[in-house]
Amino acid sequence: MTNPASQAPGLRIERHESAGSTNTLAFERARAGDPGNLWIRADRQTTGRGRLGRSWSSPKGNLSASLLLIDPQPRERIGELPLVAAVALADALDKAAGTFGLAKLKWPNDLLVDGAKLSGILLEAEHLSNGKTAVVLGIGVNCVAHPQDGLYPCTDLAALGYRVSADLLFDRLCEALKERLASWREPGGFSVIRRDWIARAAHKGQHITVKGPRELTGRFLDLDERGYLVLELENGGKETIYAGDVFLPGFEH
Repeated sequence: MTNPASQAPGLRIERHESAGSTNTLAFERARAGDPGNLWIRADRQTTGRGRLGRSWSSPKGNLSASLLLIDPQPRERIGELPLVAAVALADALDKAAGTFGLAKLKWPNDLLVDGAKLSGILLEAEHLSNGKTAVVLGIGVNCVAHPQDGLYPCTDLAALGYRVSADLLFDRLCEALKERLASWREPGGFSVIRRDWIARAAHKGQHITVKGPRELTGRFLDLDERGYLVLELENGGKETIYAGDVFLPGFEH
């Protein structure tokens, strides 16, 4: 059943008791002609996807949701969306938990608390037969449970002592992401997102290793104007990183 999102007028919500992947359902709706601004939630997700083809399954009590957008911005700007979503999710978490700056952001879009991963965000896009582009933001948050065998140390809100239900966090996320998307669409809007992302950045100024098409180690210097990570290498040069996984030196991966 699809209902209006009471906390964010203009958005609709489709909720399922169980689903394989909320991102997959969102693309099915897009191919069937849905106009977008549609959230799809599942109380339990069994075959969800993470970045770089990894799995992201989520038990009942955690948050699993995907937002379908149709042509949200010119295609060259779609890559900015994971950072928009990360800042919005960090905003929503503070509002739901009654905290200030609880989560740090690990490039490009993971939320960390005390160095452990709390959430994942997956951006996927598909060109539709009508010439439009369907963009789906999949968001998963560990509210009551977390995986024990991930690439990084993980945590959940309950383990941290925060009683934040998936329903409450989702309501706050609807509000926060709608506001951040509106800001992003304004002229120069991504500069505001970039500023707020950097204010929450984990590891800025520290030496990190980025594993992608090749592995590089250097000091996390900045984000460029498009949201890509800028590393300062040992030889004094700079390298712009477009995709990859960030690790602290010495972390086995």
